[in-house]
Amino acid sequence: MARGWRLHGAPTVAAVVGGSATAVAWWRLGPVTRGTVWAEDGGVFLRERLALGPGTVLEPYAGYRHLVPRIVVDLAWLLPVERYAVAVSGLACLVVGVVCALVFLLSGDVVRPWPLRVLLAAVPVVLPLAPVEISGTAANLHWYVLVLVPWLYTHRARTWWGAVALAVVTALGVLSEVQATLFLPLLLVSWLPLRRTATGRVDLRPLPVTLAAVLGSGVQVATALTDPRASRPGDPGASDVLAGYLLQPLGGAWDRRVGVVAETVHAHGWGVVVLPTVLLVVVLVTAVVLGRGRARWVVVALAGGSLVVWWAALVANGSAVQDWVALGPAALAAGPQRYAAASGLLLVSGAVVAASVVIGSVGVPGGAGRPGAGRSGPTVGRSAAAGRSAAAGRLVAVVLAWCVVAAVVGAAVWNAAPGTTRRSAGPVWSAQVPAAAEACRADPTLPSVVLRTAPWRAAVPCDRLVERP
Repeated sequence: MARGWRLHGAPTVAAVVGGSATAVAWWRLGPVTRGTVWAEDGGVFLRERLALGPGTVLEPYAGYRHLVPRIVVDLAWLLPVERYAVAVSGLACLVVGVVCALVFLLSGDVVRPWPLRVLLAAVPVVLPLAPVEISGTAANLHWYVLVLVPWLYTHRARTWWGAVALAVVTALGVLSEVQATLFLPLLLVSWLPLRRTATGRVDLRPLPVTLAAVLGSGVQVATALTDPRASRPGDPGASDVLAGYLLQPLGGAWDRRVGVVAETVHAHGWGVVVLPTVLLVVVLVTAVVLGRGRARWVVVALAGGSLVVWWAALVANGSAVQDWVALGPAALAAGPQRYAAASGLLLVSGAVVAASVVIGSVGVPGGAGRPGAGRSGPTVGRSAAAGRSAAAGRLVAVVLAWCVVAAVVGAAVWNAAPGTTRRSAGPVWSAQVPAAAEACRADPTLPSVVLRTAPWRAAVPCDRLVERP
Protein backbone atom coordinates (compact mmCIF):
# COMPACT_ATOMS: atom_id res chain seq x y z
CA MET A 1 0.00 0.00 0.00
CA ALA A 2 2.72 2.46 1.00
CA ARG A 3 4.78 1.53 -2.05
CA GLY A 4 1.82 2.04 -4.37
CA TRP A 5 1.16 5.50 -2.91
CA ARG A 6 4.83 6.43 -3.25
CA LEU A 7 5.06 5.28 -6.87
CA HIS A 8 1.68 6.42 -8.18
CA GLY A 9 -0.47 8.24 -5.63
CA ALA A 10 2.00 10.89 -4.45
CA PRO A 11 3.23 11.85 -7.96
CA THR A 12 -0.38 12.14 -9.17
CA VAL A 13 -1.38 14.40 -6.30
CA ALA A 14 1.83 16.41 -6.78
CA ALA A 15 0.95 16.93 -10.43
CA VAL A 16 -2.50 18.18 -9.42
CA VAL A 17 -0.93 20.48 -6.83
CA GLY A 18 1.56 21.81 -9.38
CA GLY A 19 -1.10 22.39 -12.03
CA SER A 20 -3.41 24.09 -9.57
CA ALA A 21 -0.58 26.27 -8.27
CA THR A 22 0.30 27.33 -11.81
CA ALA A 23 -3.33 28.31 -12.45
CA VAL A 24 -3.60 30.24 -9.17
CA ALA A 25 -0.37 32.14 -9.83
CA TRP A 26 -1.58 33.03 -13.33
CA TRP A 27 -5.01 34.16 -12.11
CA ARG A 28 -3.64 36.33 -9.30
CA LEU A 29 -1.61 38.41 -11.74
CA GLY A 30 -4.55 39.82 -13.66
CA PRO A 31 -4.60 40.46 -17.44
CA VAL A 32 -2.62 43.72 -17.53
CA THR A 33 0.16 42.41 -15.29
CA ARG A 34 0.39 39.19 -17.33
CA GLY A 35 0.68 41.19 -20.53
CA THR A 36 3.39 43.58 -19.32
CA VAL A 37 7.10 42.82 -19.66
CA TRP A 38 8.98 43.44 -16.42
CA ALA A 39 12.54 44.74 -15.84
CA GLU A 40 15.27 42.33 -16.97
CA ASP A 41 12.75 40.24 -18.94
CA GLY A 42 12.79 43.06 -21.50
CA GLY A 43 16.18 44.39 -20.45
CA VAL A 44 19.47 42.56 -20.11
CA PHE A 45 18.04 39.04 -20.52
CA LEU A 46 16.28 39.86 -23.79
CA ARG A 47 19.01 42.24 -24.98
CA GLU A 48 21.74 39.62 -24.54
CA ARG A 49 19.53 36.95 -26.09
CA LEU A 50 19.17 39.13 -29.19
CA ALA A 51 22.87 40.03 -29.32
CA LEU A 52 24.46 36.70 -28.42
CA GLY A 53 21.84 34.09 -29.27
CA PRO A 54 20.59 31.18 -27.14
CA GLY A 55 24.03 30.52 -25.66
CA THR A 56 23.55 33.25 -23.05
CA VAL A 57 21.84 31.05 -20.45
CA LEU A 58 24.98 30.98 -18.28
CA GLU A 59 26.02 34.60 -18.83
CA PRO A 60 26.60 36.39 -15.50
CA TYR A 61 24.59 39.42 -14.51
CA ALA A 62 24.74 41.51 -11.30
CA GLY A 63 27.12 39.10 -9.61
CA TYR A 64 25.62 35.69 -10.32
CA ARG A 65 24.17 33.28 -12.87
CA HIS A 66 20.47 33.23 -13.83
CA LEU A 67 20.08 29.90 -15.60
CA VAL A 68 16.34 29.24 -15.29
CA PRO A 69 15.25 32.88 -15.87
CA ARG A 70 17.32 33.05 -19.04
CA ILE A 71 15.90 29.72 -20.24
CA VAL A 72 12.39 31.13 -19.73
CA VAL A 73 13.26 34.22 -21.79
CA ASP A 74 14.78 32.05 -24.54
CA LEU A 75 11.69 29.85 -24.76
CA ALA A 76 9.31 32.81 -24.74
CA TRP A 77 11.25 34.49 -27.56
CA LEU A 78 10.61 31.49 -29.80
CA LEU A 79 6.95 32.50 -29.99
CA PRO A 80 5.56 35.41 -32.03
CA VAL A 81 6.71 38.76 -30.66
CA GLU A 82 3.23 39.87 -29.60
CA ARG A 83 3.00 36.85 -27.27
CA TYR A 84 6.33 37.43 -25.54
CA ALA A 85 4.96 39.05 -22.37
CA VAL A 86 2.23 36.48 -21.68
CA ALA A 87 4.66 33.69 -22.59
CA VAL A 88 7.18 34.86 -19.98
CA SER A 89 4.41 35.22 -17.39
CA GLY A 90 2.99 31.80 -18.19
CA LEU A 91 6.34 30.01 -18.16
CA ALA A 92 7.29 31.72 -14.90
CA CYS A 93 4.02 30.59 -13.32
CA LEU A 94 4.67 27.07 -14.62
CA VAL A 95 8.13 27.00 -13.02
CA VAL A 96 6.61 28.07 -9.70
CA GLY A 97 4.00 25.34 -10.09
CA VAL A 98 6.81 22.81 -10.49
CA VAL A 99 8.43 24.17 -7.32
CA CYS A 100 5.13 23.68 -5.47
CA ALA A 101 4.81 20.11 -6.75
CA LEU A 102 8.36 19.26 -5.69
CA VAL A 103 7.86 20.74 -2.23
CA PHE A 104 4.77 18.54 -1.87
CA LEU A 105 6.71 15.44 -2.92
CA LEU A 106 9.83 16.07 -0.85
CA SER A 107 8.11 17.14 2.40
CA GLY A 108 6.07 13.99 2.93
CA ASP A 109 8.12 12.59 5.83
CA VAL A 110 8.11 15.95 7.66
CA VAL A 111 4.62 17.34 7.05
CA ARG A 112 2.44 14.24 7.27
CA PRO A 113 -1.15 15.62 7.42
CA TRP A 114 -2.04 16.04 3.76
CA PRO A 115 -4.00 19.33 4.22
CA LEU A 116 -0.96 20.97 5.84
CA ARG A 117 1.28 19.49 3.16
CA VAL A 118 -0.90 21.01 0.44
CA LEU A 119 -0.86 24.33 2.30
CA LEU A 120 2.94 24.23 2.50
CA ALA A 121 3.22 23.49 -1.20
CA ALA A 122 0.83 26.35 -2.00
CA VAL A 123 2.77 29.01 -0.07
CA PRO A 124 4.72 30.26 -3.14
CA VAL A 125 1.48 31.12 -4.96
CA VAL A 126 -0.78 32.22 -2.10
CA LEU A 127 1.73 34.48 -0.33
CA PRO A 128 0.06 37.93 -0.28
CA LEU A 129 3.15 39.73 -1.62
CA ALA A 130 3.92 37.27 -4.44
CA PRO A 131 2.04 38.89 -7.34
CA VAL A 132 3.12 42.42 -6.43
CA GLU A 133 6.48 41.96 -8.13
CA ILE A 134 8.07 38.51 -8.04
CA SER A 135 5.32 36.29 -9.50
CA GLY A 136 5.01 35.88 -13.25
CA THR A 137 8.45 37.29 -14.07
CA ALA A 138 11.61 35.53 -15.17
CA ALA A 139 13.70 38.18 -13.43
CA ASN A 140 12.41 37.13 -10.00
CA LEU A 141 12.14 33.37 -10.45
CA HIS A 142 15.36 32.89 -8.52
CA TRP A 143 13.62 33.77 -5.24
CA TYR A 144 11.47 30.64 -5.45
CA VAL A 145 14.59 28.49 -5.53
CA LEU A 146 15.18 29.37 -1.88
CA VAL A 147 11.94 27.65 -0.82
CA LEU A 148 12.86 24.43 -2.62
CA VAL A 149 16.55 24.13 -1.80
CA PRO A 150 16.19 23.03 1.88
CA TRP A 151 13.99 20.14 0.76
CA LEU A 152 16.39 19.14 -2.01
CA TYR A 153 19.43 19.23 0.26
CA THR A 154 17.88 17.21 3.09
CA HIS A 155 16.07 14.57 1.03
CA ARG A 156 17.31 10.99 0.80
CA ALA A 157 16.47 9.56 -2.61
CA ARG A 158 15.31 5.94 -2.61
CA THR A 159 16.67 5.17 -6.08
CA TRP A 160 19.59 6.26 -8.19
CA TRP A 161 17.19 7.52 -10.86
CA GLY A 162 15.54 9.72 -8.25
CA ALA A 163 18.92 10.92 -7.00
CA VAL A 164 20.02 11.94 -10.51
CA ALA A 165 16.70 13.69 -11.21
CA LEU A 166 16.99 15.70 -8.00
CA ALA A 167 20.60 16.54 -8.86
CA VAL A 168 19.44 18.04 -12.17
CA VAL A 169 16.82 20.12 -10.35
CA THR A 170 19.45 21.16 -7.82
CA ALA A 171 21.85 22.29 -10.54
CA LEU A 172 19.12 24.34 -12.23
CA GLY A 173 18.23 25.96 -8.92
CA VAL A 174 21.72 26.68 -7.62
CA LEU A 175 22.79 28.12 -10.97
CA SER A 176 19.83 30.50 -10.75
CA GLU A 177 20.18 31.76 -7.15
CA VAL A 178 23.49 32.52 -5.46
CA GLN A 179 21.94 32.58 -1.98
CA ALA A 180 21.28 28.84 -2.25
CA THR A 181 24.86 28.53 -0.98
CA LEU A 182 23.56 29.57 2.45
CA PHE A 183 21.89 26.18 2.79
CA LEU A 184 24.90 24.00 1.91
CA PRO A 185 25.29 22.74 5.54
CA LEU A 186 21.88 21.06 5.16
CA LEU A 187 23.52 18.51 2.85
CA LEU A 188 24.78 16.77 6.00
CA VAL A 189 21.19 15.90 6.89
CA SER A 190 20.90 13.70 3.79
CA TRP A 191 24.09 11.84 4.72
CA LEU A 192 23.80 11.42 8.49
CA PRO A 193 23.40 8.94 9.98
CA LEU A 194 25.22 6.99 7.31
CA ARG A 195 23.16 4.29 5.65
CA ARG A 196 24.55 1.10 4.18
CA THR A 197 23.44 -1.02 1.28
CA ALA A 198 22.65 -4.73 1.48
CA THR A 199 26.32 -5.43 0.71
CA GLY A 200 27.49 -3.32 3.65
CA ARG A 201 28.77 -0.40 1.60
CA VAL A 202 27.94 3.21 2.38
CA ASP A 203 24.82 4.35 0.54
CA LEU A 204 26.03 6.99 -1.93
CA ARG A 205 22.67 8.09 -3.28
CA PRO A 206 22.96 11.55 -1.64
CA LEU A 207 26.13 12.11 -3.72
CA PRO A 208 24.56 13.43 -6.97
CA VAL A 209 22.68 16.23 -5.19
CA THR A 210 25.74 17.01 -3.08
CA LEU A 211 27.96 17.32 -6.14
CA ALA A 212 25.41 19.46 -7.98
CA ALA A 213 25.00 21.75 -4.97
CA VAL A 214 28.71 22.15 -4.24
CA LEU A 215 29.82 22.59 -7.85
CA GLY A 216 26.95 24.95 -8.65
CA SER A 217 27.69 27.00 -5.55
CA GLY A 218 31.33 27.15 -6.56
CA VAL A 219 30.35 28.59 -9.93
CA GLN A 220 28.13 31.18 -8.24
CA VAL A 221 30.80 32.22 -5.74
CA ALA A 222 33.40 32.55 -8.50
CA THR A 223 30.94 34.67 -10.49
CA ALA A 224 30.24 36.89 -7.50
CA LEU A 225 33.97 37.52 -7.09
CA THR A 226 34.60 38.30 -10.76
CA ASP A 227 31.38 40.06 -11.80
CA PRO A 228 30.65 42.74 -9.18
CA ARG A 229 27.19 44.20 -8.67
CA ALA A 230 26.52 47.75 -9.78
CA SER A 231 24.13 48.59 -6.93
CA ARG A 232 25.21 50.71 -3.98
CA PRO A 233 25.62 48.58 -0.83
CA GLY A 234 23.81 49.52 2.34
CA ASP A 235 24.84 49.71 5.97
CA PRO A 236 21.61 49.19 7.92
CA GLY A 237 21.60 49.09 11.69
CA ALA A 238 20.29 46.03 13.49
CA SER A 239 17.24 47.94 14.71
CA ASP A 240 16.26 48.97 11.19
CA VAL A 241 16.80 45.44 9.89
CA LEU A 242 14.51 44.05 12.59
CA ALA A 243 11.90 46.82 12.30
CA GLY A 244 11.83 46.47 8.53
CA TYR A 245 11.49 42.71 8.90
CA LEU A 246 8.43 43.13 11.12
CA LEU A 247 6.81 45.58 8.70
CA GLN A 248 7.69 44.05 5.34
CA PRO A 249 8.24 40.25 5.30
CA LEU A 250 6.17 39.52 8.41
CA GLY A 251 3.55 42.24 7.90
CA GLY A 252 3.42 41.46 4.19
CA ALA A 253 2.74 37.81 5.00
CA TRP A 254 -0.62 38.98 6.40
CA ASP A 255 -1.49 41.95 4.16
CA ARG A 256 0.14 42.85 0.85
CA ARG A 257 -0.62 46.51 1.63
CA VAL A 258 2.48 46.91 3.77
CA GLY A 259 1.83 50.66 3.94
CA VAL A 260 -1.35 49.91 5.88
CA VAL A 261 0.68 47.73 8.26
CA ALA A 262 3.18 50.57 8.80
CA GLU A 263 0.40 53.10 9.39
CA THR A 264 -1.26 50.77 11.90
CA VAL A 265 2.02 50.43 13.79
CA HIS A 266 2.50 54.20 13.65
CA ALA A 267 -0.98 54.73 15.10
CA HIS A 268 -1.12 51.96 17.69
CA GLY A 269 2.49 51.06 18.50
CA TRP A 270 4.83 48.20 17.71
CA GLY A 271 2.84 45.77 19.81
CA VAL A 272 0.61 45.25 16.77
CA VAL A 273 3.36 43.25 15.07
CA VAL A 274 5.53 42.27 18.04
CA LEU A 275 2.85 40.19 19.78
CA PRO A 276 2.08 37.91 16.82
CA THR A 277 5.81 37.63 16.20
CA VAL A 278 6.39 36.39 19.75
CA LEU A 279 3.60 33.81 19.37
CA LEU A 280 5.09 32.65 16.07
CA VAL A 281 8.53 32.35 17.64
CA VAL A 282 7.01 30.16 20.37
CA VAL A 283 5.71 27.77 17.70
CA LEU A 284 9.03 27.79 15.83
CA VAL A 285 11.08 27.10 18.95
CA THR A 286 8.66 24.39 20.09
CA ALA A 287 8.98 22.70 16.70
CA VAL A 288 12.77 22.77 16.94
CA VAL A 289 12.59 21.21 20.43
CA LEU A 290 9.99 18.58 19.57
CA GLY A 291 11.04 17.91 15.99
CA ARG A 292 13.40 15.16 15.02
CA GLY A 293 16.14 15.00 12.44
CA ARG A 294 15.14 16.52 9.15
CA ALA A 295 12.07 18.36 10.47
CA ARG A 296 14.10 20.28 13.02
CA TRP A 297 16.73 21.41 10.53
CA VAL A 298 14.22 22.40 7.87
CA VAL A 299 12.42 24.65 10.35
CA VAL A 300 15.72 26.24 11.36
CA ALA A 301 16.76 26.71 7.73
CA LEU A 302 13.49 28.25 6.57
CA ALA A 303 12.92 30.54 9.54
CA GLY A 304 16.56 31.53 9.95
CA GLY A 305 17.02 31.85 6.21
CA SER A 306 14.11 34.29 6.08
CA LEU A 307 15.88 36.75 8.36
CA VAL A 308 19.27 36.22 6.68
CA VAL A 309 17.86 36.83 3.19
CA TRP A 310 16.20 40.05 4.37
CA TRP A 311 19.36 41.28 6.07
CA ALA A 312 21.54 40.35 3.07
CA ALA A 313 19.20 42.22 0.70
CA LEU A 314 19.50 45.41 2.74
CA VAL A 315 23.27 45.09 2.91
CA ALA A 316 23.60 44.47 -0.84
CA ASN A 317 21.09 47.14 -1.88
CA GLY A 318 21.37 50.43 -0.04
CA SER A 319 18.35 51.87 -1.88
CA ALA A 320 16.10 49.34 -0.12
CA VAL A 321 16.90 50.63 3.38
CA GLN A 322 14.33 52.86 5.08
CA ASP A 323 14.15 54.49 8.51
CA TRP A 324 11.69 51.88 9.72
CA VAL A 325 12.35 52.45 13.41
CA ALA A 326 11.28 56.09 13.33
CA LEU A 327 8.52 55.40 10.77
CA GLY A 328 9.11 58.65 8.95
CA PRO A 329 7.18 59.71 5.85
CA ALA A 330 9.43 57.73 3.50
CA ALA A 331 9.02 54.53 5.50
CA LEU A 332 5.25 54.98 5.72
CA ALA A 333 5.00 55.57 1.99
CA ALA A 334 7.32 52.70 1.04
CA GLY A 335 5.62 49.96 -0.94
CA PRO A 336 6.31 46.24 -0.65
CA GLN A 337 9.78 45.15 -1.72
CA ARG A 338 10.67 42.03 -3.65
CA TYR A 339 13.13 41.18 -0.89
CA ALA A 340 10.22 41.14 1.53
CA ALA A 341 8.38 38.67 -0.68
CA ALA A 342 11.43 36.39 -0.85
CA SER A 343 11.94 36.55 2.90
CA GLY A 344 8.22 36.04 3.46
CA LEU A 345 8.22 32.89 1.34
CA LEU A 346 10.76 31.33 3.68
CA LEU A 347 9.08 32.63 6.82
CA VAL A 348 5.59 31.38 5.98
CA SER A 349 6.94 28.04 4.75
CA GLY A 350 8.86 27.65 8.01
CA ALA A 351 5.75 28.58 9.99
CA VAL A 352 3.65 25.90 8.26
CA VAL A 353 6.32 23.23 8.78
CA ALA A 354 6.70 24.23 12.43
CA ALA A 355 2.95 24.16 12.98
CA SER A 356 2.77 20.69 11.44
CA VAL A 357 5.55 19.40 13.69
CA VAL A 358 3.90 20.81 16.82
CA ILE A 359 0.45 19.52 15.87
CA GLY A 360 1.92 16.13 15.07
CA SER A 361 3.47 15.96 18.54
CA VAL A 362 0.04 15.43 20.12
CA GLY A 363 -0.12 11.92 21.50
CA VAL A 364 3.63 11.36 21.16
CA PRO A 365 4.87 10.34 24.60
CA GLY A 366 7.91 11.97 26.05
CA GLY A 367 9.03 8.67 27.50
CA ALA A 368 7.91 5.15 28.22
CA GLY A 369 4.84 4.54 30.32
CA ARG A 370 2.73 7.05 32.18
CA PRO A 371 4.34 9.85 34.22
CA GLY A 372 5.70 8.49 37.49
CA ALA A 373 5.44 4.82 36.50
CA GLY A 374 7.70 2.63 38.62
CA ARG A 375 8.16 5.34 41.30
CA SER A 376 6.56 5.99 44.66
CA GLY A 377 6.07 8.62 47.33
CA PRO A 378 7.02 12.27 46.76
CA THR A 379 8.80 11.37 43.52
CA VAL A 380 5.51 10.26 42.00
CA GLY A 381 3.86 13.54 42.96
CA ARG A 382 6.65 15.63 41.50
CA SER A 383 6.74 13.53 38.33
CA ALA A 384 2.97 13.75 37.91
CA ALA A 385 3.04 17.52 38.39
CA ALA A 386 5.86 17.85 35.88
CA GLY A 387 3.91 15.67 33.45
CA ARG A 388 0.82 17.82 33.80
CA SER A 389 2.87 20.99 33.26
CA ALA A 390 4.50 19.53 30.15
CA ALA A 391 1.13 18.45 28.79
CA ALA A 392 -0.33 21.89 29.43
CA GLY A 393 2.62 23.56 27.72
CA ARG A 394 2.30 21.27 24.73
CA LEU A 395 -1.43 21.97 24.52
CA VAL A 396 -0.75 25.72 24.44
CA ALA A 397 1.81 25.20 21.69
CA VAL A 398 -0.64 23.11 19.67
CA VAL A 399 -3.31 25.80 19.99
CA LEU A 400 -0.81 28.42 18.81
CA ALA A 401 0.20 26.12 15.93
CA TRP A 402 -3.40 25.92 14.76
CA CYS A 403 -3.60 29.71 15.06
CA VAL A 404 -0.57 29.94 12.75
CA VAL A 405 -2.28 27.65 10.23
CA ALA A 406 -5.48 29.70 10.46
CA ALA A 407 -3.50 32.92 9.93
CA VAL A 408 -1.76 31.56 6.82
CA VAL A 409 -5.05 30.33 5.35
CA GLY A 410 -6.84 33.56 6.29
CA ALA A 411 -4.14 35.73 4.73
CA ALA A 412 -4.20 33.61 1.57
CA VAL A 413 -7.97 33.95 1.20
CA TRP A 414 -8.04 37.64 2.15
CA ASN A 415 -5.37 38.54 -0.41
CA ALA A 416 -6.28 35.99 -3.08
CA ALA A 417 -7.92 38.23 -5.66
CA PRO A 418 -5.77 40.06 -8.22
CA GLY A 419 -4.67 43.41 -6.83
CA THR A 420 -2.29 46.23 -7.53
CA THR A 421 1.14 45.15 -8.79
CA ARG A 422 4.24 46.87 -10.13
CA ARG A 423 2.87 46.15 -13.62
CA SER A 424 -0.78 47.10 -13.08
CA ALA A 425 -0.40 50.28 -15.14
CA GLY A 426 1.17 48.46 -18.08
CA PRO A 427 2.34 49.16 -20.69
CA VAL A 428 0.78 46.08 -22.30
CA TRP A 429 3.35 44.61 -24.67
CA SER A 430 1.05 43.19 -27.36
CA ALA A 431 -0.79 46.51 -27.77
CA GLN A 432 2.44 48.15 -28.96
CA VAL A 433 3.36 45.53 -31.55
CA PRO A 434 1.05 46.64 -34.43
CA ALA A 435 2.42 50.21 -34.39
CA ALA A 436 5.97 48.87 -34.13
CA ALA A 437 5.44 46.60 -37.11
CA GLU A 438 3.97 49.48 -39.10
CA ALA A 439 7.03 51.62 -38.32
CA CYS A 440 9.28 48.84 -39.65
CA ARG A 441 7.25 48.58 -42.86
CA ALA A 442 7.34 52.36 -43.35
CA ASP A 443 11.14 52.47 -43.14
CA PRO A 444 12.92 49.44 -44.65
CA THR A 445 16.25 50.67 -43.26
CA LEU A 446 15.03 50.76 -39.67
CA PRO A 447 16.93 48.08 -37.69
CA SER A 448 14.71 47.97 -34.60
CA VAL A 449 11.80 49.58 -32.82
CA VAL A 450 11.62 50.46 -29.13
CA LEU A 451 8.76 48.95 -27.11
CA ARG A 452 8.02 50.15 -23.61
CA THR A 453 8.28 47.78 -20.66
CA ALA A 454 7.87 48.27 -16.93
CA PRO A 455 9.91 50.22 -15.99
CA TRP A 456 12.35 50.26 -18.92
CA ARG A 457 12.35 49.81 -22.72
CA ALA A 458 13.25 47.06 -25.14
CA ALA A 459 14.60 47.36 -28.69
CA VAL A 460 12.91 44.73 -30.87
CA PRO A 461 14.49 43.90 -34.27
CA CYS A 462 12.31 44.70 -37.26
CA ASP A 463 13.24 41.30 -38.68
CA ARG A 464 11.08 39.74 -35.96
CA LEU A 465 8.17 42.11 -36.55
CA VAL A 466 7.86 42.04 -40.36
CA GLU A 467 9.13 39.93 -43.23
CA ARG A 468 11.89 41.63 -45.17
CA PRO A 469 13.47 40.57 -48.41
